[in-house]
Amino acid sequence: MITHEPNAHYMANPNRYKNMAYERCGRSGILLPKLSLGLWQNFGENDSRVNAANMLHTAFDSGITHFDLANNYGPNYGAAESTFGSIFKHDLTPYRDELIISSKAGYDMWPGPYGMGGSRKYLVSSCDQSLKRTGLDYFDIFYHHCMDADTPLEETMQALDYIVRSGRALYVGISNYQPQQTQQAIKILQDLGTPLLIHQPRYNLFDRWIENGLTEVLKTEGVGSIVFSPLAQGLLTSKYLNGIPKDSRAAQEHQIYLAEKDLTSAKISKVKALNELAQQRGQSLAQMAIAWTLNNEAVTTCLIGASRPAQILDSVNALNKLDFSQQELTAINNILKE
Repeated sequence: MITHEPNAHYMANPNRYKNMAYERCGRSGILLPKLSLGLWQNFGENDSRVNAANMLHTAFDSGITHFDLANNYGPNYGAAESTFGSIFKHDLTPYRDELIISSKAGYDMWPGPYGMGGSRKYLVSSCDQSLKRTGLDYFDIFYHHCMDADTPLEETMQALDYIVRSGRALYVGISNYQPQQTQQAIKILQDLGTPLLIHQPRYNLFDRWIENGLTEVLKTEGVGSIVFSPLAQGLLTSKYLNGIPKDSRAAQEHQIYLAEKDLTSAKISKVKALNELAQQRGQSLAQMAIAWTLNNEAVTTCLIGASRPAQILDSVNALNKLDFSQQELTAINNILKE
C-alpha cells in the first residue's frame, strides 16, 4: 500500500479499505467492491470537472475501486472517458493497480456502418479509441454493451477474446444480454480460453427481469454480475414523493429513461409505501433500494451514479444494513404486486 504522498494534488484516504466490503466476482480471482461508481451521467463536456474529480476522490476514499465507463457516455460521446482520463492522469495514476476500470462498446458511437454493433472491427477500433481518451494502457474489463442480432455471436466473442490476448483488457464482460444469449456467450468464450467474468444487467425493485432465468445462468456458470439503475433513474428515492420537481430528471423533455408519463399515481403510491418500509428499517428509500439489489446472491456489485459527492457517501451508508428479514421481503413483494 502507498504510505507516502505520491501526488501533491490528491492523496487517497489511508483507511479506504477498512469499511468497504468486497465480493468475489463469480469464480474468478477478482474481488469487486459491493458498490461501483458509474460515469454515465455528470461526467460530460458541460459538467463540472471539479465536481467530477471530487466524486472520483470520494468514491475511492470510501473503498470504491471500480469505475465504469462506456464509449458513448457523455454528452458528447466519449466525453466521460476524456473527463475520467484527465482526472486519472492528474490524480489517480499512482493508484492504477488499486483500480478496476471498465469500458464498453456496442451502441452507436460514430457515423457509418462500422460505428456500432458487435463486429470485430467496431469492438477493436472502439476499444483503441477508448484507451486513447482515458490515457490508459489497458482496461481491467471490456464489455460488449448490447447484443447485436446482425453479427454472429461467435464473431463478437472472438473480438473480446482478441482484445484480451492483445493486451487491451484483462477481462471481458457482456451487458444487456438475455439468459439464452448469455449461456451461448459463456460457452463460446470458454472454448476460446477467455472466460466471461461479468454480466451487467439493469436491476431494481421495479425491473426484476434478471430473476427470470439470468441469475440462475450466472450462478450455475460462476459468472459475476454488476447491476445498474438500482434507483430506477431516481424513482426509488424521496425525490418524487410529492410530485415532480422542476429540476428533476423526469421534468427534462429530452429524458427517455424516466419521463413524467412514467410517474403514474399507482407507481408513486408504491414508492411511498416502500419509503415507509425503508424508514422502519432506519434507511432512506435509496439506501434500501441499493441494499435490496445486493440481497440477490447472483449480484456481485451494485453500480451507483451520482451528481455530487454527498450522494456517494449516502449510497455507501446503505452497506450498513444489507440484511432483510423474510417479513420485510414479503412486504416489499406485496407492495410491488399491488
